[in-house]
Amino acid sequence: MRSTPTPTPTASRRRRTLLAGGGLLAALALTATACGGGSSEDTASDQAGATASAAADGGDGGDGKVKLPGNVADKLKEHGIDVDAWADGGWQDWDKDKWLSEAKDFVNPVIEGLWQPERMQSAKAADKTVTTKDTAADQGVSDPAPAPVQAKAEKTPYHDNAAPVGKVFFDTPEGSAVCSGTVVKDVNHPGKSNLVWTAGHCVHAGGNGGWYRNIVFVPAYNDLGKSEAQLSNANASEIAPYGNWWADWASTSNEWIRGGSDTGGAGAAYDYSVLHVQPEQGAKSLEETVGAALDIDFSAPSAAESGTMGAWGYPQAAPYNGLKMFKCIDRPGRLSLSPTLPTMYRIGCTMTGGSSGGGWFRVVDGETKLVSNTSIGPEDNTWLAGPQLGRSAEALYQNMSKTYSGR
Repeated sequence: MRSTPTPTPTASRRRRTLLAGGGLLAALALTATACGGGSSEDTASDQAGATASAAADGGDGGDGKVKLPGNVADKLKEHGIDVDAWADGGWQDWDKDKWLSEAKDFVNPVIEGLWQPERMQSAKAADKTVTTKDTAADQGVSDPAPAPVQAKAEKTPYHDNAAPVGKVFFDTPEGSAVCSGTVVKDVNHPGKSNLVWTAGHCVHAGGNGGWYRNIVFVPAYNDLGKSEAQLSNANASEIAPYGNWWADWASTSNEWIRGGSDTGGAGAAYDYSVLHVQPEQGAKSLEETVGAALDIDFSAPSAAESGTMGAWGYPQAAPYNGLKMFKCIDRPGRLSLSPTLPTMYRIGCTMTGGSSGGGWFRVVDGETKLVSNTSIGPEDNTWLAGPQLGRSAEALYQNMSKTYSGR
């Protein structure tokens, strides 16, 4: 995962195109070439491996108690979880028998005020590293490792240059963690999307774990790109200009849930997730609040045909500190972890852990669209790899949009 990478194959230089300056929408347009569900778990599983996660309705009834729908409360009780104690710290119980893992068991009730600026700044990168053994399995399918592309800081204010990009915060058994994410359009609710695209490993631990908790998206985090010293007395609006958005529904692939691992594993090629979010405070949709959302390109073009791609995110691991948004722009090559898995895209990029889940963008017929997300990278932080978003990813997205977004 691009929470943090590992040893990379020997890098061989190849020609690349770098785009200087400009925001997310403008930068790619400069040189990119134009290229021409039901609500049940069973319904989702019938759609090319997509999986729909169940939900928890956040919020309280004015008495400070977290309120959950009866069916969700019943499921928690089946697992021995005291619903009333959840918001008072019960969520910190990571007992394996109580760590919900199945797609239908996702719960993420709002705990208002939990994610304060100091807690956000203390969150660690959710690293996924790829090992030499993993990359040796490509049997000649991978292209040579790309030369590193130095990540460039995005211009501030972010709300003018890359408003849909933000940070995803969540809690794990090891503590608070952070990834990146992107506001994406909702085809069934135009102009009023509450959908966020990120990596599967930013919401679920994979084969040996379960759903993470207290998952929150913060668009245009640290809008002015202030330093740690400048943020020492920051208020919430400086850190979260559009507020905090809690995931009340989440979906990731069955392949990630079953095969994801600390190094990506067999789930890396399916390492993507869609969140449906709700504001901690307020009533407007995420898209209306931010003023922008991006379409998703599910055509899964080959690396050779995809043109230029750009990856955006908030790298957290050294030498970065997670406070600023960065980007890398390159022409992708192929990365194969196994002949039985879909090929992934790979670009040169020096972003580190914390950039996981951040969107990759390309221009299609003059429009910037999300085409992948950061998943894994090497320990020396010279490249990033992301999954191709094909039919399985589209089925997951459509199921989320049709089933959950009308709530």
